[in-house]
Amino acid sequence: MSVAGVTPRILRPEHPAPRPLTGLVEAFELEERDDLDGVEVTGITIDSSDVQPGDIFAALPGAHRHGAEFAAGAVERGAVAVVTDPAGAGVVEADVPVIVVDDPRAALGEIAAWVYRTEEQPPKLFGITGTNGKTSTSFMLEGLLADLGFVTGLSTTAERHVGDLVVTSKLTTPEASELHALLARMREAGVRAAVLEVSAQALERHRVDGVRFDVVAFTNLSHDHLDDYGSMEAYFDVKLELFTPDRAERGVVCVDGDWGVRVAERSRIPVTTLSSDPQRQADWHVDIWEETPTSTSFTLTGIDGGAIEVQVPFIGRHMAVDAAIAILMLVEAGFELEAIAEVIDRGMRSTLPGRIERVSGEEGPAVFVDYGHSPDAFAQTLEALRRVTEGRLIMLFGADGDRDATKRADMGRIAAELADAVVVTDFNPRTEDPAAIRAQVLAGARAAAGGKPVIESSPEEAAIRAALELAGPGDTVLWAGPGDADYRDVAGVREAFVARDEARRALQEAGWPVRDDLARREQH
Repeated sequence: MSVAGVTPRILRPEHPAPRPLTGLVEAFELEERDDLDGVEVTGITIDSSDVQPGDIFAALPGAHRHGAEFAAGAVERGAVAVVTDPAGAGVVEADVPVIVVDDPRAALGEIAAWVYRTEEQPPKLFGITGTNGKTSTSFMLEGLLADLGFVTGLSTTAERHVGDLVVTSKLTTPEASELHALLARMREAGVRAAVLEVSAQALERHRVDGVRFDVVAFTNLSHDHLDDYGSMEAYFDVKLELFTPDRAERGVVCVDGDWGVRVAERSRIPVTTLSSDPQRQADWHVDIWEETPTSTSFTLTGIDGGAIEVQVPFIGRHMAVDAAIAILMLVEAGFELEAIAEVIDRGMRSTLPGRIERVSGEEGPAVFVDYGHSPDAFAQTLEALRRVTEGRLIMLFGADGDRDATKRADMGRIAAELADAVVVTDFNPRTEDPAAIRAQVLAGARAAAGGKPVIESSPEEAAIRAALELAGPGDTVLWAGPGDADYRDVAGVREAFVARDEARRALQEAGWPVRDDLARREQH
C-alpha cells in the first residue's frame, strides 16, 4: 500500500496512450489558432505545477488571476498545447497551439474524458451526494464491493484508492482533469467498480462532467455551504442535478428529511427510497434494534418482503442509514440481496478514517475524533454517543474560517444543548481572526448552555487537555472537526497537525491508555 508522500498527489495513468490534437479539435469542433499536425497529447491539467510532458494546459479564469498567466511556465514543463477562453488567448505567451473555447471549465470534463479515453470500458460507477454521510457511505460501499470480489477504486474527502494504492485527498471531488486521470489509472489497475463522493461544488463547477454513474445516492441536506449558495433552496437545486439522465442511470434516496422527499419527487431517473422513520413512506425501512459502544445493528426491510440483518462496526443511527444506502446502491446495481447478506455476515470492514474514531483505550474516558463540522453532523454524533455513554458527554470543537459563518452560532447551540460540557477551540481559521470565530461560536453555546460549563481554549493542544480535565471513567469526549486530517490552516499557512495523535498524547499525559492498534501504527 502506498500513501501520499510516496506517490504523486494527483494519480494519472502510468502508460497513457497518445492522442492526436487534431482529433480533439475535430471531435469537439473547437477553434484553434496554430498548426496542430504532429502534436500528440497524453494528459491534461489545470495546475501549471503539475504539468507533465505531453499535457494540455487548461488555463482557466480565476478569482484573482487568469490561468493563462502561467502558460509559459506550463510549456517549460512540457505542455504541448493550451486550452483557454478568448480572454486567456490574448494573454498566453507560449510557442504552442492555443485552443479557444468560450468556457474552458465547462468544457474540461468532456475534453479530459477524450484525452484519457475514460468512456471506454469504464468501471461500474457509484456516486454519493449529500451534506453529511458521503464519506461513511462511500467507505462502506467500497468495502462491500471488495468483499464481493471486485478490484475497487475510491475518491472521497479523506482518501483516493486505486486497488491497494492509497493517497490523501485534496478536494472532496477532484477537478475534472484530475478525476478523469484517476479513472484512467483505475482502468490500468483493473478496477471494476469505483465509488466517488460528489459535492455540490463538484456539480456546480463541472468536476464530474464527462462521467455517467450507474447508481447515485442522496444521503441528506442540512445547513452548510451557504457562503457559496446563499440559501438552502439554491444548495438543494445543485444537488438535484445529480439525479438526471445525463449524470446517472438509477438512484437511491434517503427520505428521512423533507429534502430527500423532494429529491425523490423531482428526480428524473428511477429511484428507490429508504427511511429510518417508520412513519415515512419509503420502499425500504431501517429498523435499528441494538446500539453498543462499538457497533450498531439493524434490519433493512423492503416493501416486497426482502430483508437483511446488518451489524456495522460503528456507532450511531446515522451510520446504520449510511450502511443501508450502500447496500441498496448494490441492489440497484444488480447484486442479489442474498449475496450481499453473505459478505456482511462475514463481517464488515471497520476502517472509516476520522469518523467517530476512538483513540482511547478500554479504561478511562472514551475519546473520539470526528470529521463532522456542521450543526446537523454535531447533532447526529452527539445523540449517538449519548446513547452509549454512562457518564458525562464533553464536546470539543471549533468552526473553520473563510467558510459559512452563518452556521457558527448554531454549532455552539447544538453542542451546548446536547453535551454536558463544551470546549470551544480553533479549527482551520485560515485567514480569519481565530478569536473572532470563537466568539461567534461561544455566543451560540452560552445562550443555550443553561449553566453547563462552556470553556474557551486555544490552541487545540491546550483545548484537548482542558476537555480531559473535565472527564473521568465512564465519560465521553468528542473532538469534532479535524477527523483524520494531517494539517491545520492558520493565517493561510498549512502546518502539520493530527488531532488523533494529539489526543493520544494528552491521554497518555493524563495517565490513561490509548488504543493498542493506533499505538502500534504510530510506532511502526
